[in-house]
Amino acid sequence: MNDNKRILLKISGEALIGNTNSGIDIKTINYIANEIKEVFLQKYQICLIIGGGNIFRGIKGASEGIDRSTSDYMGMLATVINALSMQSSLEKIKVPTRVQSAIVMSQIAEPYIRRKAVRHLEKNRIVIFAAGTGNPFFSTDTAASLRASEMNCSMIIKVTKVDGIYDKDPVINSDATFYKEISYIDVLNKNLKVMDSTAISLAKESKIPIIVTNLNTKHSMINAIRGIGKFSKIS
Repeated sequence: MNDNKRILLKISGEALIGNTNSGIDIKTINYIANEIKEVFLQKYQICLIIGGGNIFRGIKGASEGIDRSTSDYMGMLATVINALSMQSSLEKIKVPTRVQSAIVMSQIAEPYIRRKAVRHLEKNRIVIFAAGTGNPFFSTDTAASLRASEMNCSMIIKVTKVDGIYDKDPVINSDATFYKEISYIDVLNKNLKVMDSTAISLAKESKIPIIVTNLNTKHSMINAIRGIGKFSKIS
């Protein structure tokens, strides 16, 4: 049974780059933290996953000659760096958080323990899940669907650089078709690049709707949760 007030926010690592070329733009991460705080103040229990693409992308590393498993583990470590930076930014604005890592690194984060994560959520702490699933060959999108299923979240909000789902990149194609609502099956059949197929299939199996909205639009997270503004819904 899904908990209506428990949600998972998935933020791409690229979103943290802001106006810089790579890494973390502090101004951007502080902006994202304030957007998350808006949701937090509405008494939502928040699970948070951040990608690692701003620091290292596993598939790209593999294509350039690094062993795929090693490359993916490097990508997972990048997500830990992002998780810690987001934790710092949130706690500066008085939002309590815990980082749980799927790869054990006890000096800087708790290990992922489902019951402990649920307890943190019940105590109104945001839980940031780092290091993906802890396994190579799985993306942070898949980790988002997995953790949302384990935590009984009522929805996944994927925050990206576009305001929803299109049949092709709207930035370079002015004739791109926007989907306000679309089924899991259609996303898979049309091979839409919103999330990888494993993530979509897992969300479908767990009956967790996915909302896609634009990070750069102020209040987009809380508005999408309330059904306001421009966003796409997969269900």
